[in-house]
Amino acid sequence: MQNNIHTFYTISTIFYSCTMSGNNADTKEGVFRSNVRLFSLRHEHVRTAGAEKRSSVKTHRRFISRVICVSSMGRKNRTRQRAQPNRDGRPEGKRNRDDAGWGAGYSEIIKENKLFEHYYTELKIVPEGEFEEFMEAMREPLPATIRITGYKSHAKEILHTLKEKYFKEVQDLEVDGQKIEAPQPLSWYPDELAWHTNLSRKILRKSPLLEKFHQFLVSETESGNISRQEAVSMIPPLLMKIEPQHKILDMCAAPGSKTAQLIEMLHSDMDIPFPEGFVIANDVDNKRCYLLVHQAKRLNSPCIMVVNHDASSIPRLHFDQDGKKDILFYDRILCDVPCSGDGTMRKNIDVWKKWTTSNSIHLHGLQIRIAVRGVEQLAVGGRMVYSTCSLNPIEDEAVIAALLEKSEGALELADASADLPGLKYMPGITSWKVMTKEGQWFSDWSEVPTSRHTQIRPTMFPPTDPEKLANMKLERCMRILPHHQNTGGFFVAVLVKKAPMPWNRRHPKLRNKEVNSSSETAAAEELQMGESLADVPPADGSSADAPVEAVEGETPAEGNPSVPDTPDPSEVKKDHVCGPPPPKKMKLFGFKEDPFVFLTEDDPIFPPIQAFYDLSPDFPKLNVLTRTREGKKRNLYMVSKELRNVLLNNSERMKVINTGVKVWSRNNDGEQFGCAFRLAQEGIYTLCPYIRARIINISVEDVKVLLTQENPFLSKLGDDAHTQAKKLEMGSIVLRYLPDPQDLDAPQCPIDLCGWRGKTSIRAFVSRNECLHYLRMVGVEVFRDKQGKRNDGSTETEEESTEDAEGLSQEADLLEQEGEETEQNANGTEPVSSTCDGPTS
Repeated sequence: MQNNIHTFYTISTIFYSCTMSGNNADTKEGVFRSNVRLFSLRHEHVRTAGAEKRSSVKTHRRFISRVICVSSMGRKNRTRQRAQPNRDGRPEGKRNRDDAGWGAGYSEIIKENKLFEHYYTELKIVPEGEFEEFMEAMREPLPATIRITGYKSHAKEILHTLKEKYFKEVQDLEVDGQKIEAPQPLSWYPDELAWHTNLSRKILRKSPLLEKFHQFLVSETESGNISRQEAVSMIPPLLMKIEPQHKILDMCAAPGSKTAQLIEMLHSDMDIPFPEGFVIANDVDNKRCYLLVHQAKRLNSPCIMVVNHDASSIPRLHFDQDGKKDILFYDRILCDVPCSGDGTMRKNIDVWKKWTTSNSIHLHGLQIRIAVRGVEQLAVGGRMVYSTCSLNPIEDEAVIAALLEKSEGALELADASADLPGLKYMPGITSWKVMTKEGQWFSDWSEVPTSRHTQIRPTMFPPTDPEKLANMKLERCMRILPHHQNTGGFFVAVLVKKAPMPWNRRHPKLRNKEVNSSSETAAAEELQMGESLADVPPADGSSADAPVEAVEGETPAEGNPSVPDTPDPSEVKKDHVCGPPPPKKMKLFGFKEDPFVFLTEDDPIFPPIQAFYDLSPDFPKLNVLTRTREGKKRNLYMVSKELRNVLLNNSERMKVINTGVKVWSRNNDGEQFGCAFRLAQEGIYTLCPYIRARIINISVEDVKVLLTQENPFLSKLGDDAHTQAKKLEMGSIVLRYLPDPQDLDAPQCPIDLCGWRGKTSIRAFVSRNECLHYLRMVGVEVFRDKQGKRNDGSTETEEESTEDAEGLSQEADLLEQEGEETEQNANGTEPVSSTCDGPTS
């Protein structure tokens, strides 16, 4: 057997040397690959000759793979040599990311589109005399923008680190004789939590100080404390005026930067682990939903649910309210619809070549359907923000005008001019025309020939009645132009719902909270929609003894909750004004998700957890769920009470991709210490208000020891922490740092870390990026050089387990496996270029 293996090595080497020599290398490479395939067939016969020899066979397979890899590399190199280089040495058509702002840019793409210039010159959306400046800005690379995320106290610490360390160092820096322009805060973003910079990748590589800054940004982004996001993409969530009790729907949420903003606003008060409100984030693309899950999971919130539906037919949800089954109406809705994306030309350079007016014409109908579905599910008094990253009025004012006309006074455009002081924008326009891709213009629907009626619709034109047009107040819309504040192009409008939509068959009852008439947004916070159980059709779609009236468009015959509201034919007008677009049925596709199973009142796994951590009596154990119906429960998650309500009442009518935050992970060896579940770092801030045992209070120096040493002995802790640790039995623990207001040099926000108390040592279970984050907070430099060494000279290694034999090695394995359900499903996802959210990594 060994002789055969040796012979095969020799033969394969000869094959490679013979077939890869000569001028016609491409042909000979094909011969070599054929020989390798024949050789592999013979190799399979050898593999089956004896199981004891499989290790040698595997070694040989790796050899074959390397040979093929070298072969492929040779082909790529020959292709590269044949390509004609440009003046700067780059092959024709290849991207040069260094030429553009941080993380964007193509090379040698001509940034011109005569049809684009002609169209927007004619529409006059740009002030007179500014069009050349507008076009110059569109051709410039888009500055990179970062937003500091997370709970407010942690965000302030990160901002302090940025301003006092990295920005000061960059401010006086020169690279190749050129002074570096320091990052600047966005003037209109609250609390200086958003910054933009023109630093390119080429410059970032040239200076060690900038390399430190870059590593800081990458690490903090991975741990969810900083988000790469385009500046204009941050505007819609700010205009929604989120409060912790609001029920929020994000209709087209992926990749999730805006969704992250919404979650942060819900958790504005860090002392409330379970806000009354929640965010339901939806996207039609199953793969992009997992990108959305990745974004949301970085914030570790129990108040987020990701669902997968067509936004134009997103199902109406039910929930229990005071013993009755109500229909869920949202206090806030973000309607960031798919668009042509011509406002993103500065970062999506392909739009220059592909732009045509037909893009907007094709999307107009879908945008109206999504927006109509949104306002149908909006509570009376609620706010819906409609936005696009397009400058085209067919996708912008035309959609808003159609909504207002259909609503017959139920909707009103809100004046948001004072909401973001410092933001420069142009008011919405009231007159526009429609142009075909051939350059033919139409000023009114009456001018459109019959042959084009299927492409061009009446709703694409402004209302012809001057009084009706004036009452719409379209000038309250906001269009952001790139040259005004060095951003991308964007459009946003804020709609307030004053009454139910006219095509609804019944008006839901109003249930007042505390009424406050002093502000326009008060109604959105204090009015909720109710509906009695008798009004809801049976879940199976069957009718009762007497016909049941449909719930806002749900027909008793079908009982299909996924079909959007349909108008009463008697109420639909014939002038194309009142009534929503025709309904579309929901389609389920993509991966089949594991079930969401809540623990029962008498579940046997919970009493040991309750006793081990001494959970307070008000702990909401009914909010704990798992993702398996049978077998051992591996991970336990928590959701808020309101999301539990939604899940239990809508399991058959919506496709849930992910919800909840992980709070416990199974550790089989932990059973001998009294509990089979250890704490998970993701859910530590959710659990900590309820945990009354297994807590060690630590100092700043203890934090440094725990995060810089692999498994420090208990004696390495300070006297106070050491004394506390010795009193605890082995097992999972909470390591808690509380800020000292007198010590301004120390972090001024609380820090909670999951840990493990071993027989003689202690360990913090924190991911690498979170470890770097907390070390920076306590003033430890964690810059890594090219060899992966930290500044103290120690080489960074993967998290290993060398703890006592009492189960800590298994703990390390569990730590590395955290979140793998999401990672497995997220493989292969690709971002879509029509979004105006920035990169997510």
